[in-house]
Amino acid sequence: MNWKLIFMLSIIGLAMGFLTVAPMNMGIENAIWGIICLFYGFIIARNCSEKYFLNGFMVSIVNCVWVTGAHLLFFHDYVANHAEMVKNMNMFHLNGTHPRISMLLTGPIVGIVFGIVVGLLALLASKIIKKTPSATTAA
Repeated sequence: MNWKLIFMLSIIGLAMGFLTVAPMNMGIENAIWGIICLFYGFIIARNCSEKYFLNGFMVSIVNCVWVTGAHLLFFHDYVANHAEMVKNMNMFHLNGTHPRISMLLTGPIVGIVFGIVVGLLALLASKIIKKTPSATTAA
C-alpha cells in the first residue's frame, strides 16, 4: 500500500472535518464529498500500481478518524450548526447513550461505507486511467 499517498489524500478529509463543523447545507456537503471521492479514485489509480481498492478504502478510514475527531472536538458547534444531523443521530441512539458516543460509533460505519465507495472508484479508475511513470515503482 502507498501510505504516503493515503495520508496526503487524507489531508482533504482533515480539512473537510473542520469545514463541516461550520454551518453547511447538507446537499452542498454531500456534493463536495462526492467530488472528493471521485478525485481520490482518480489520484489513486494514477499513482498506484496495485491494491487500488485497499488504498482507496484506507484513505476513507483515515478520513473517518479526522472527521469524527473534528466533530467530537467541536461537538457543541457541530450540533448547533447541524440540527438535521442531530435529528438523524437521535434515531441511532441507544437508550441513554450520549450523542458523542453515538457519533463515535457511527463515524467508523460511515468511514467503512465511504471506503468501499472510494475503493471501488479507485479500482474502476485503474481500468481506465493511464499510470504515471512513477506509479510502476510505488506500491
